Amino acid sequence: MENTSLWLKNKILLGMTPKEYLKINLTLPNLIAALILCVSVPIMVYRIIYGLGPSTNLSDNYPWGLWIGFDILVGIALAAPGLTLGTAVHLFGMKKYHPFVRPAILSSLLGYIFAVIALMFDLGRYYRIPYLLVWSWGFTSILFLIGWHFFLYINISIVEFSPVLFEWLNLKKWKDFFSKLTVWATIFGVIIAAGHQSALGALYLAARAKLYPLWYSPLLPIFFLLSAIFAGISMVIVESALSHRFFANQIKDFDHAEFDQLTLGLGKAASSALFIYFLLKVFDLVRTENWVYLNTSYGYLYLVEVLGFVLVPAMIFLYAVRQQNAKLTRFAGLLTVLGVVLNRLDVSIVAFNWYLPASQKYYPRWTEIMLTLGVITMLVLSYRFIVNRMAILHAHEESEPESMPMAGKKQAVNF
Repeated sequence: MENTSLWLKNKILLGMTPKEYLKINLTLPNLIAALILCVSVPIMVYRIIYGLGPSTNLSDNYPWGLWIGFDILVGIALAAPGLTLGTAVHLFGMKKYHPFVRPAILSSLLGYIFAVIALMFDLGRYYRIPYLLVWSWGFTSILFLIGWHFFLYINISIVEFSPVLFEWLNLKKWKDFFSKLTVWATIFGVIIAAGHQSALGALYLAARAKLYPLWYSPLLPIFFLLSAIFAGISMVIVESALSHRFFANQIKDFDHAEFDQLTLGLGKAASSALFIYFLLKVFDLVRTENWVYLNTSYGYLYLVEVLGFVLVPAMIFLYAVRQQNAKLTRFAGLLTVLGVVLNRLDVSIVAFNWYLPASQKYYPRWTEIMLTLGVITMLVLSYRFIVNRMAILHAHEESEPESMPMAGKKQAVNF
């Protein structure tokens, strides 16, 4: 019993007593998070008890709303850091980016887990989700493919993250065992992640009559995959900047110059992916002769999306890399992330059923928005909880120093 209490104090409460831990966590951000959860959790319960009808504005015209458009399409695209960084480091041997790998894998793992949690609220019969794995084998269904890929990729992410977990638990044999599986998990993960990122776009190939012509394309699977790649890179840029600011006490003797150089390298990769995506968009526009739709309200939105959130950040990335400006690179990363959010919402909600009158359009109910905010809040709190306790941003005390070149030993944390 004494050993258990000591373990909880050291591993969970960060060496503090429960009273000290509660006192130090009485901060404004935590109070805001608590307020959001106090509103969103009852909404989650209400949705489970009373169903979709009373808790959403979904209809026969819009069976998929905010919870699919944002929580799944946006969430999965922004959960691609593990795909991009894991591939770069473990498969292409770009070891200098190793400091970004653990945060990227954690982001992907939590992103997929909470996307599935959000999906449970969107499914009318959420309790039948196991049927996908053990009963209903729809090999001709894209949703079947996506469901299985989600399940497999979450397990792959768990394998990739396991060395960190067992390192924290001081189980060296288990850590060494899962460390040996990392490369194989990454190879399998690339195949699986690329499959479902593109399959999410393929879902809308069946909605040709419902999707505005500027967004509909046979290349949608490729567009979704490419945008997930530069979304993943950009999320690493943004998350690393935020993490190194808010978790600065996790890192000792931090090398800002090296961190900036790695950020610039990521910016160069993101710029290349954005330019390829933009050129494919132009090619598709010319091939389909859909430029006639540009002089419409939807056309103006399309131009804002493609020019303002694809071409502009691509050029900013390129300029920032040439000028060795890491701050500008981070701004371009944020702009790219916002562009991916806009694209997914345009495809799934704004440009969907574009021909319907305004009175029949879908607008999320406040309960849908609050539930989504609740899921995001839970994800952020989970990320913070893990980073404060495990060797994510810093090297483990027993690790080799060169394994995390920008970090030193863990310092005491304040929350």
